Parts: sequence; C-alpha cells; structure tokens
Amino acid sequence: MVFESAGKSTKPNLTMKKFLSVLLITIVFCSCSEYQSALKTEDVAVKFDAAVKQYEKGKYNKAIRLFEQIAPAFRGKPQAEKMFYLFSQSYYKTQQYYLAGYQFESFVSSYPKSEKIEEASFLGAKSYSKLSPVYSLDQTDTNKAVSKLQSFIDTYPNSAFLTEANTVLKSLTDKLEKKAFEIAKQYNTISDYKAALVALDNFIADYPGTIYKQEAMFYKFDSAYQLAVNSVPSKMQERLNAAKLMHATLVKNEISVARKQKADVMLADIEKDLQQYSK
Repeated sequence: MVFESAGKSTKPNLTMKKFLSVLLITIVFCSCSEYQSALKTEDVAVKFDAAVKQYEKGKYNKAIRLFEQIAPAFRGKPQAEKMFYLFSQSYYKTQQYYLAGYQFESFVSSYPKSEKIEEASFLGAKSYSKLSPVYSLDQTDTNKAVSKLQSFIDTYPNSAFLTEANTVLKSLTDKLEKKAFEIAKQYNTISDYKAALVALDNFIADYPGTIYKQEAMFYKFDSAYQLAVNSVPSKMQERLNAAKLMHATLVKNEISVARKQKADVMLADIEKDLQQYSK
C-alpha cells in the first residue's frame, strides 16, 4: 500500500513542473515584451524605468540602448543625475572604456556636488587606463590616463580608491619609462651614437631612480666607445678619453658580470688606441 501511494504522487509533481515551466516562459516573455515596448514608446519616464530595471538585472547593453535614447532629453530633469551615473557605469561594465571615460567626465562636470563624484572621477580615470596600449605603441591614451589619475589622487588624497589609483598609476608610469628607455636605446641599435648619448643622458636625468639605469649607462658607454674608435683622427683622442671616463662611472654602479666583462674588453681597446697619443 505504501508503494502504491508513492507511485500516485508523481502526477502532481509533473503538473507542478509544467506549471513552473509555463510561468517562467511567461515571465521571460513579459520581460522581453516590456523592454521592446520601452524601446518603441515616446514616454521618457517609461524608458528610464525600463533602463533602470535592465541595469539592475545586469543587462547593461539593453540599458545602454534605452539610456542613449533618453539622454538628450533628460538633462535638467530631477532624475538626470541617477540616469547619467548608471549610463556611465553601463559603458564601464561592458568594457566600452572610451565612452565610459567620456560619460564619467561629463558626469563629474555636470554634477560637482554629487555623492558619486569621487567614484565617477576614479572610474573615469581608470577607463582611460584601460585604453593604454603596449609600450611599443603610441602612448597618448597612457599619458591622458596618468594625468587623470594624478589629478584624482591630488583631489582625493584620502579616497577609498587611493590604493588602487596608485597601483594603476605606477603600472602606467612604468610603461612610459620603458617606452622612453627603448627609444633612447634604439639610437645605439641603429648606430646613431651621437643621438644615443644625448637620448640616454636625458633618460637618466628624467628617470633618476629607473630600474634601467645600469643598462642605460652601459649603452651610453658603448655609444661613446663606438663613436671614439670610429672617429676621425682629429677627434679620436678627445672621444677616447671621454669614453674612458664613462667606463669609470659605469663600473662604480652595480652592473652584471657579463656587461662588466664586455665593458672591460672595450676599455682595453680604448687604452690601446690612446697609447699612440702618449709617444
């Protein structure tokens, strides 16, 4: 009797599953229908409410479509601040960082007394950092991000976002530093030794604490050496002595064993060439 009763109970369960499936389909259909109706209506308030619902559901692309429709007509309205904040966030959350940066900047400019201004300022700057390319490419976006982040740090020195802002800023400045070093080193690579000496000097002056200092000094010495040994006779002695002084400066710093060995071989060549002037 017990088994028979248990077998009969499966029908209500199947009925309940069917009911829940139909209910779910109905909810999804109504939700889609509501969104489509909001896209077509001329009622700005309906569009705004629908956009907020889509945002809260995490459907940011759908929210963006509605926000884009109402943004021009929403300025000056009581809920405009909320709308433009969510609009900016929607771009950010969908990784449309150029548009996010623009919208956050616009928000900060338009609502300077907003309680969201600090967050908007940070996310606007961070959006530009997301556009920063690898160091070998043009760094216009990187420089812009550095400027925005530094401005944020100066304006909000006690911000909850300060640690992250400093971390992002350091990664960007490290990239710019590497870019500057590679440009300076490139003059040595292409055998433009005069330009290399100037560029490497400027790099060391601009980045006194750089991790590339020893490497930059080695390439500077190598440039001076190459310029001297390949010099015209009238300038050779002067350039050999200049290269010799650079070697002395180089070895005072902590350079790798391999580089020191190479530099010492070049110094021996310099000393040999200088002997002709001691006679």
